[in-house]
Amino acid sequence: MAIMKNNNPTIERGPYRPPSEAASLLIRTTRNCPWNKCEFCPAFKGERFELRDVLDIKKDIQNIRKVVDKIKEISRKLGQETKVTGEVLNYLYQHSWEGNYPEIALWLFGGENSVFLQDADSLIMKTDDLVEVITCLKEKLPGVKRITSYGRSKTICKKSLEDLRLIQQAGLSRIHIGLETGYDSLLAYMQKGATARDHIESGRRVKEAGISLSEYVLLGLGGKEMGKKHAIETAKVLNRIDPDYIRARTLMVRKNTPLYHKMEKGEFVPLSEDEIIEEERELIENLDNIGSYFVSDHVRNLLGEVEGDISRDKDKMLSIIDRYRDLSPEDKLNFRLGRRANVYQRLDDFFDPSLYKKVEAMMLRIGPGEPENVERVITALMARVS
Repeated sequence: MAIMKNNNPTIERGPYRPPSEAASLLIRTTRNCPWNKCEFCPAFKGERFELRDVLDIKKDIQNIRKVVDKIKEISRKLGQETKVTGEVLNYLYQHSWEGNYPEIALWLFGGENSVFLQDADSLIMKTDDLVEVITCLKEKLPGVKRITSYGRSKTICKKSLEDLRLIQQAGLSRIHIGLETGYDSLLAYMQKGATARDHIESGRRVKEAGISLSEYVLLGLGGKEMGKKHAIETAKVLNRIDPDYIRARTLMVRKNTPLYHKMEKGEFVPLSEDEIIEEERELIENLDNIGSYFVSDHVRNLLGEVEGDISRDKDKMLSIIDRYRDLSPEDKLNFRLGRRANVYQRLDDFFDPSLYKKVEAMMLRIGPGEPENVERVITALMARVS
């Protein structure tokens, strides 16, 4: 059975999606970011924002449907009853399956449940256009149960509640919003293009429309000068929104950002990892009377296991942070190196003697009694993570 590799339908794909959408099929509705001025953000710098033509987006969806049908036909011929099994994946890879097909095959293998609309702000589309795209998506891929997108708070503030309800009824399940901070002075300093009031209004409107809401917080964004206010004011805003998910990210200042130039000039002084942990503790401690689920689902976060329902698991999360805080400076350095080198996945791993010795040997190779060298290695390891 031969696979035709010529005349494969093209499907446009953007470069980014949230970690929580790793299993989602990616459909590009816009190109790049309509704001693109955030001082800390390296994404889309130097790129022009464009709205894709609705007909082009629908053509992509139709092409995805063609690929799905082709893969399922191959599955049937392999005796797998149109199911995308490991045997089907192996066959496709052995026969040099091209283009976006491997991603679509993996999506089918994972259950074809979710789709993420790219790039940075699909909500900026006209409501009728977005509804048309989502409706087409649901018609062509009826197995999809969840459709999600990034959205800017300022953009959502311009949508009426009626518009958001139309989008929800069409099938949009969740919106990911980059809150980053609830501190107005820091929002202005970072050129976020939104205020705490904008974040509260947009978040509440999304929830009222019946759409699941993820709000992203950027740990370390306040630096030495505004770190404490960043944590406290962000908690205040989140308490007023009560999002479904609060997703923590740790700041990494990239070279191609305006914030990096501020850091070089000494205008922005970043926090150490231990100080970021203190900031995270301050944030969680000030979250109150909400049902949000706190998620630390990015590898750059030092304590990825700090996760749970704020209404039930707050003390447990704080206790994990406190266990780290109680380590000696030498053990903290060992854990941080091991975490960044993927030896430790959780704080509990630090107490495994074999893993501890492995990291200890790494530290000896870097240079005994030279924490500055270890810090440089840790920074280099973190810089490799996107």
